[in-house]
Amino acid sequence: MLLHVPEVLTPDELRQCRDLLRDAPWTDGRATAGTQSAAVKNNEQLPSRCEQVQALQAIVLRALERHPLFFSAALPKRIFPPMFNRYGGTANTYGPHVDMAVRHTAQSGVRVRTDVSCTLFFADPDEYDGGELEIDDTYGSRRVKLPAGDMVLYPGTSVHGVAPVTRGHRLASFFWIESMVRSDEQRRLLFDLDMALMRLREREGESAEAVALTGTYHNLLRMWADT
Repeated sequence: MLLHVPEVLTPDELRQCRDLLRDAPWTDGRATAGTQSAAVKNNEQLPSRCEQVQALQAIVLRALERHPLFFSAALPKRIFPPMFNRYGGTANTYGPHVDMAVRHTAQSGVRVRTDVSCTLFFADPDEYDGGELEIDDTYGSRRVKLPAGDMVLYPGTSVHGVAPVTRGHRLASFFWIESMVRSDEQRRLLFDLDMALMRLREREGESAEAVALTGTYHNLLRMWADT
């Protein structure tokens, strides 16, 4: 499932993030790439231990916690600590690749299965040319370039990359979710049911049908979830 999640960050949070990124100590992004990815990766990242990353992670994780659409779509069990990258100048692209199936954090050693990949944008589309996130799915290649503060979720199994940035800088956070529901198809069914239930409640309130379908949702989640 590929999903646009709008307005993850408030305008004030976005302003704070951009201020932190402005004077950040950018380094070669290949330092965190696997063998296959390193051959096609040409961008910059923030070192995980730098002061700005700690502050940025706190803002992003706090924003995710309060966003109901994110929770409904991802059903997060574990969230890999957000990382931050920049594309522009001579470090401006990331060729087609597949993310590692399991990531671990150096600080805690916790392992996260990468069921869902996430990109949160900090730069608006008119601030840079190119830089589309290119994701291959069953409908072909999808190109994603979202407003600052918005996020896209997509399956961690997808082949994806970032088109060359030819003007300006593309700033983003990227991270992964280990979901309580491992299967992308099952998560999509639960998400569609949850969205339909929300529309039903808006129209009819807590009707008998809404109560019954809510029970079906939670029984499916109970059947499929691993907590």
